Amino acid sequence: MWNDASIRTPLVRTLAAVLAVGLLGACSSEPGSPDATGARVVAAAYPFAEAARWVGRARVEVEDLTPPGTEPHDLEVTSDQVDALLDADLAVVAGGAFQPALEDAAERRDGPTLVALEAPGIEGDDPHVWLDPVTMGAVVRAARDALLEIDGLDAPSIRAGARTALARLAALDAEYRAGLARCDRRVIVTAHDAFGRLGARYDLRVESIAGISPEEEPDPRRIARLARLVRDEGITTVFTEELVSPQVAEVLARDAGVRTDVLSPIESLTPEQRRAGEDYVSLMRRNLERIRTASGCA
Repeated sequence: MWNDASIRTPLVRTLAAVLAVGLLGACSSEPGSPDATGARVVAAAYPFAEAARWVGRARVEVEDLTPPGTEPHDLEVTSDQVDALLDADLAVVAGGAFQPALEDAAERRDGPTLVALEAPGIEGDDPHVWLDPVTMGAVVRAARDALLEIDGLDAPSIRAGARTALARLAALDAEYRAGLARCDRRVIVTAHDAFGRLGARYDLRVESIAGISPEEEPDPRRIARLARLVRDEGITTVFTEELVSPQVAEVLARDAGVRTDVLSPIESLTPEQRRAGEDYVSLMRRNLERIRTASGCA
């Protein structure tokens, strides 16, 4: 799972060994039910459901309102989903108008709501907080604190789940720092504006075809500018993603004479990813490998 051929620092190898032995099993993406107390968390999208599962473990039931394979920006909210959000013991939404209908519904709740973008330690207005392991850690800590306020939950278990998740994210951060430390190029071109936090964390300049919403129509002048950038910077790859059409990215790559590859914004798992047992950490690692290949990292 950890690529020692490409990332050789002793720290990362040590962290990899720790993860292989214990953390992956402890942070299963499945909520489990035998020990559930009846506390229910409803999350607007996959990354927030995952954070709640890591922390709550078998103590909570977690529902992800964005079905597998659905682009969360495009989610058409049903009345049943609004009811689920209103009735939950805890709701978790992104904030920043990432999913406006769900965020508006969450404002009508009587119970607690965790707005990820407003978690302590997170700055800025980019809602893609999970693509930076450090800010994802802030979401985990906020989920821990919110769950500890729910009567009947096992506080030691919640704290232990958070500690394990935070260790896992720290290991992922170390892997990114080591893997992106020495690269021939530090500019990447992505399908939509989801990777700004990751770029800021690891000293990458990120240029996107579309804005915060992947369905936003790109400006032809922007495409022409990106084509010049790709040629001028020696960029080898234009990144597409799983849940939106790659057509514009493919045209840009063809015009610039470079290839395309998939960089996942991890906004929702595809059905194929679920069947293959993929999760947040495995997709973050795959993203790292693809950025390293595109950027000529040592």
